[in-house]
Amino acid sequence: MNYFELINKCLVELNYKEVNSYKELIKNEHKKIKNIINIINTEVCRAEKWDFLLEKTEFVLPKNTGEITNTINGRIALVLIDNVIYKYYENFEKFLTNTQPSETYSSFNDKLLFPIFDRDKTITIIYYSENNVIDIDGNKKLYFENETDKTVIPETYAEPILIYGTCMRLKGNAQHIKFSYWMSMYKDALMNLKSKSHIDANVTPTIKLYRY
Repeated sequence: MNYFELINKCLVELNYKEVNSYKELIKNEHKKIKNIINIINTEVCRAEKWDFLLEKTEFVLPKNTGEITNTINGRIALVLIDNVIYKYYENFEKFLTNTQPSETYSSFNDKLLFPIFDRDKTITIIYYSENNVIDIDGNKKLYFENETDKTVIPETYAEPILIYGTCMRLKGNAQHIKFSYWMSMYKDALMNLKSKSHIDANVTPTIKLYRY
C-alpha cells in the first residue's frame, strides 16, 4: 500500500471525504495526516531492532591509519574485521594514541575509529538503516514524499500500524468513540510484527507505546 492509498484509508477511517488524486491533498486535515503517517512510520522503525532494517556494507581501512569517514546512515549492529567481531568502546581518546582495548572500535564526530594496522583491512559493517521508506524505483529514503512511496515495514503489518496509529495521533482523545478500537488494532499489529519479524523463535516480543 503506497502513501496515497494510506492517506485515503485514513480519511475513510476518520469519516472524511476521500480524494481522487494526490494533488487534491491540500486541506489542513490532509497535511496533518501526511505528516503524522511519517511520524508514526519513523517512530515504529526506530523503536526496535527490526530485521527488515538490516543492511550490510564494506569499507577498506588503509594501512597505518586508524579512521574512516562514517557514511553509515543508521545504527551499527556489528563490525567485523578478519572474521573477528569488534565491540564499541566509548573512550575515543584511547584510539588517538592506539592504546585502546584489543578488538574494539569507536567514533568521533563523522569518523569511525579503529586500531592502526600494518596492512589494508576490509571492514564489514551490518547496521539498522535510518531509511524508512522506499520509492517506486527501489531507492530507500527517510520520509514519505511522493504518492507511490511505500514504507519498509512489511506490508501485512504496515496498514494497521500506520492507519490506526495515525488516527489515534490525529484525534489524540481517549474519549473518542473509535479510539479504543484504533489502539487495539495498532497494538495487535505491532505485536504481530514483533513476533514474526525475527527468524529466531527465542526472541521475545514486546510492545512500546507512545503517549498521545
